[in-house]
Amino acid sequence: MLKATTVLAGALAAAVATAAAAEGELNIYSSRHYDTDEQLYSEFEEATGITINRIEGNADELIARMTAEGENSPADILITVDTSRLTRAKDAGVLQSIESDVLEARVPGYLQDEDNQWFGFSQRSRIIFYDKDEVTNPPLTYLDLADPAYKGKVCIRSSKNTYNQTLLASIVTHHGADTARRWAEGVVANMARDPQGGDTDQIRGLVSGECDIAVANSYYFARSIRKDVKGVSENRDQIGWLFPSQNTEGAHMNLSGGGVAVHAPNKDNAIKFLEYLASDSAQAYFSAGNDEYPAVPGVGLAPSIAALGHFKPDDVNLSEVARNLPEAQKIFNDVGWK
Repeated sequence: MLKATTVLAGALAAAVATAAAAEGELNIYSSRHYDTDEQLYSEFEEATGITINRIEGNADELIARMTAEGENSPADILITVDTSRLTRAKDAGVLQSIESDVLEARVPGYLQDEDNQWFGFSQRSRIIFYDKDEVTNPPLTYLDLADPAYKGKVCIRSSKNTYNQTLLASIVTHHGADTARRWAEGVVANMARDPQGGDTDQIRGLVSGECDIAVANSYYFARSIRKDVKGVSENRDQIGWLFPSQNTEGAHMNLSGGGVAVHAPNKDNAIKFLEYLASDSAQAYFSAGNDEYPAVPGVGLAPSIAALGHFKPDDVNLSEVARNLPEAQKIFNDVGWK
């Protein structure tokens, strides 16, 4: 079910049916579901006088909606999480290429679409957690997760999860499809249980003893440092973590990003908003408000993120990773990763 915020969805669509670009407005379709993002929107409105109208929902639902609305779509911007979803939006033809000197200067090239149809604004690292009482030699790389030594020990999400899809696509990019297939087969053999739940549930599985090793995004754990997360915060002393592949490609990063809608009625305002998301203040808030890593180099980290320690991130070009997403999904299907 889609949720309209600020204005009713119907009123938003009707307002654009006149084909007139309403000066001083911006219509955002967003699949980011974090209450802390409210400050991002209010700060932009106060700084620019532009009124933000927002519709929230599942990324695939929003992409399908934009496709169905066609030229009458009120959407100016699509914001979503993970490279796989941004790629789906591009492939569906609901985004457009834009020119922005600000974005080119601020956002690293490897976090941009090669055709400038989307840009990354915050990052999360997909890291390995382990039970310090049970695991003395944790896997140091993603490939190590397939080692038979960890048979029956691993909790990891479903193959339908976009974070896992992008992780496997990055393994294809770095190591080739054959290695990626062997890895996926090995991880399936090492699973402590069938994939279930979200990233926090993988960490809770470790705490409960269902598994000894878990894979999850960094911000799910960092959040437990900043505030109480049931089943995690009270057991943090039990949980070890590491950033994988530090002697090779570096820790895998997935991102939250956005692009301008192909039929944006307020294109100039849309570009202004994307440029604002690359500002120091917005970048700092991604970290402080939602425990994410800024996309723009040099922006300070929130204490909850800094507590995880320094690491080498994978700076592979995400457009290249995106091209391997179909191969990753085929591998998941072939090896029976549920």
